[in-house]
Amino acid sequence: MIVRSFKEIEGTDRHVKSASGTWESKRIVLAKERVGFSVHETILYAGTETSMWYANHIEAVVCVEGEAELTDDETGEKYTITPGTMYLLDGHEKHTMRIKQDFRCICVFNPPVTGREDHDENGVYPLLTEPEEV
Repeated sequence: MIVRSFKEIEGTDRHVKSASGTWESKRIVLAKERVGFSVHETILYAGTETSMWYANHIEAVVCVEGEAELTDDETGEKYTITPGTMYLLDGHEKHTMRIKQDFRCICVFNPPVTGREDHDENGVYPLLTEPEEV
């Protein structure tokens, strides 16, 4: 059994701040736990815009605080995301988040991330893996 808090991982290698400066993520469950998914608390900052494309991952996001406009870049459809709203990127959709108020969410990734990922120039997380245990 693993028990840990978001508070205790602040400032560790599990607390990732994006190179773009638009978000930070506390990655509480990672690939090294070998449970088939990862769990993160992510904060995207008010007034920022982030384009993403999880070409290698499926992501589910539940908003717990703030407000954002989610745009499906493939269809142009726009959604307002507020606390209690979930979105699932089950088709690897390219999307853009425009943050109206600091946006705190809980994210689940499959396959799990290692904790070292940041978006590349296309908004993609690389598919990193942990070495197999012997």
